Amino acid sequence: MKTLKHLLSLILFFVFANIAFAGGDNAYNIIFKIKGAIKDSNYYLANSFADKHYIQDTAKVDANGLLIFTGKEKLEEGLYVLILPKKKSFELIIDKTQNFKLETDTTDFMKYMKVTGSDDNKVYYEYVSFLIAKQKEAGPLREQLQRVKNNKDSTKMLSDKMNKIDKEVKSYFQNFVKQHPKTLTAKMIATMLDPEIPAAPILSNGRPDSTFAWRYMRAHFWDNYDFSDERLLYTPILHSKMKQFIDNMTYPFPDSVAAALDIIVEKSRANKEVFRYVVASQTFAYESSNLMGMDAVFVHLVEKYYMTKQAFWVDSAQLVKINEHAIALKPLLIGKYAPNLTLKDSSMHDVTLYDIKAPYTIIYFWDYNCSHCKKVTPVLLEWWHKTKFNAVKIFAVGTETDAAPWKKYIIENKLDWINIYDPYAQSGFRSKYNIISTPVMIIMDENKKIVANRRLESDQLDGFFEHLINQKVIDKKN
Repeated sequence: MKTLKHLLSLILFFVFANIAFAGGDNAYNIIFKIKGAIKDSNYYLANSFADKHYIQDTAKVDANGLLIFTGKEKLEEGLYVLILPKKKSFELIIDKTQNFKLETDTTDFMKYMKVTGSDDNKVYYEYVSFLIAKQKEAGPLREQLQRVKNNKDSTKMLSDKMNKIDKEVKSYFQNFVKQHPKTLTAKMIATMLDPEIPAAPILSNGRPDSTFAWRYMRAHFWDNYDFSDERLLYTPILHSKMKQFIDNMTYPFPDSVAAALDIIVEKSRANKEVFRYVVASQTFAYESSNLMGMDAVFVHLVEKYYMTKQAFWVDSAQLVKINEHAIALKPLLIGKYAPNLTLKDSSMHDVTLYDIKAPYTIIYFWDYNCSHCKKVTPVLLEWWHKTKFNAVKIFAVGTETDAAPWKKYIIENKLDWINIYDPYAQSGFRSKYNIISTPVMIIMDENKKIVANRRLESDQLDGFFEHLINQKVIDKKN
């Protein structure tokens, strides 16, 4: 598992790197003159990508506060940040014209900002200055609103003032987008404009549909995002909006998440690099997710976009490994029937998983030499002793073939659950259950349908089984 995670992270790094460092024919020459800059200190020019910044160039400040970033290949257009000493920074736009100058002062970057040679930066700083001014207006009103929240008249007066500011900001945004439609700033602002939600339809009971607004917002969530504009990759916006769409606008079930991602992927086809980013980043995110059950989303993405050879950025060797991992995981997803196993107990008698009769069965793969197993096993044993033995059975599979140390460990640690192993390595349990490392714990119901897989730790069992029991009660009532 660690090998594939490393592979996917490398693929994702190269996807980002290929996008971030693809150059054009033109050089860039960006000059900063900063009053208050510390002589000979290093300043860094970094671009935004997803939720991180990637340093593209470094320059030293001279005695006059001057620093120059220059290069042989054109920078990708997008939102950048100049990183100064003492954790100071400010943003700027890199547009088609990459020969410009910015002058400012460390005491207040925005207040003293002067732009020469870059129209996109001029309008960007106008926008930022407007927002700062409106935030200064709104800040005291919010504080007053908190102090007088029990006074209806004062609350209404302050709320009206806040609403007026909100309308002014919204109007400014709309006008800005119309006046500067081709600028990156306008594209970024447009993504923040929520769709106008019409009045909710009236249901047969005479009441407005209470879910209409949410459903309309979800259906039109991406209306103002231009997937064809590659520049937006170099801002935090796409990453943030995808997270909002999945976390806040999608039911937290694997099938729902997979369907939501398909919506985003289909829209991302408007631009080859945006498509690559969306598919690659989400494949990595769900392969390495700590949320139980979300490995199903990883399998879905691999089946739909990698096995169909749409992942053009992955070479054939990498593709084989990713596909094989998804194929190995698929039979072990939540809701699947667990693969049956017949193994030997310490007396060399056959024990078959599907012969175990219990409301729940935990199949626990462990190794007496595994340091992590030595921590997990006693916790699991203690928890099991506190439960009713007939409610949960533990089918503990020793993953090594050497019987003597396995039996010794069982006796010394009083492991009185069902202990089995595969002395002749004939069962194929490693491939059937994708056992790459130990320990691994999988929980199944009375029909041997998987209800929890390898993401569950032994110290989470109480809460998980309580959830299972409550869910059963709810299902029976329904």
